[in-house]
Amino acid sequence: MPNQDPNFSRVNRKRNKSRSNLILNGLIGLVVVLIIIVGASIIIGGKDETKEKDSEPIETSGAAEDESDDSGMEEEQPEDGSEQNSVDENGTAGETGSDADASDADGQNETDQETTVSDEEADGKLVSVTPTDEKVVTETVVNESWAPIGTAQSGEHVSSYDGESVDWNEKKKALAYATGLSEDSMIFWKIKNGGGPQKSVGIVSTRDKSQLYRVYLEWVDGQGWQPVKMDKLSTLDFDY
Repeated sequence: MPNQDPNFSRVNRKRNKSRSNLILNGLIGLVVVLIIIVGASIIIGGKDETKEKDSEPIETSGAAEDESDDSGMEEEQPEDGSEQNSVDENGTAGETGSDADASDADGQNETDQETTVSDEEADGKLVSVTPTDEKVVTETVVNESWAPIGTAQSGEHVSSYDGESVDWNEKKKALAYATGLSEDSMIFWKIKNGGGPQKSVGIVSTRDKSQLYRVYLEWVDGQGWQPVKMDKLSTLDFDY
């Protein structure tokens, strides 16, 4: 095998080395380019996500403004006079009025009940005050605290209307007790039988006739006359 020229070998080695360097540099350049491309993609993608996130509050704000505008329109509708008039003409307002009347009636009934029954007396006794539509009687009072006034009488009781007996005077005392007036401030218009031997009715008033009463009494054996009901009168112009 012939010997090779040493100079030729060195030249070949240099060529091979140069070729290897070119390839290596090319690969390095390619890697750098790829790195730049990937990095740029990451940066650009991050900016796009940031833009999308930044844009979301703007859209939400716009929706809120739209909702705000809608609510404003709803609040303005009741102020539309023409619409309100059309409701009245179609009778809806009338139905509402009926409901209001019913509510007023219920409220009035509750008020009547409150005025009809009230706890006013001591000892927890109930006072029932019932308004009436009668021409003579304005209201009827029943007071559970009323008690027999006591009596000086003994034995079998006989009701008396002679104008001077003990029984007569005890009737007057019971009438004054029921009305809350003193006997000397009262006019005793009439005291009569109340529908039974142990029942009486008295028609009385203040001396100025500003307060008029009809009081129903019942006799309790051993305890005297007890008021059981009292009518407040509007007039004395009736047959009593």
